[in-house]
Amino acid sequence: MAKGSAPGERRGGRKKGTPNKATADIKALAQQFGPEAIQKLVSIMHTSESDQACIAAVKELLDRGYGKAMQGVELTGKDGQPVQFKQIERVIVRSKD
Repeated sequence: MAKGSAPGERRGGRKKGTPNKATADIKALAQQFGPEAIQKLVSIMHTSESDQACIAAVKELLDRGYGKAMQGVELTGKDGQPVQFKQIERVIVRSKD
């Protein structure tokens, strides 16, 4: 009788960390235009008459250079009270077969 996979076991598919070929191809193609795209953003930042375009260009440059800013998340329970947690217990039951 065939056995199923063990919990956490992977069967088939790409190995962990192997990039999707289509994604890798598109990324490689897009990277060819990276320096030109950054120069265009710098140009927009310096010459745009629109504050929105200037801010968008600056944001993109900063995101690329330093990573996106972290966003804080605040969680509250019912009526703004603290979140209440309940204990979750995992019980593994094995048959005698």
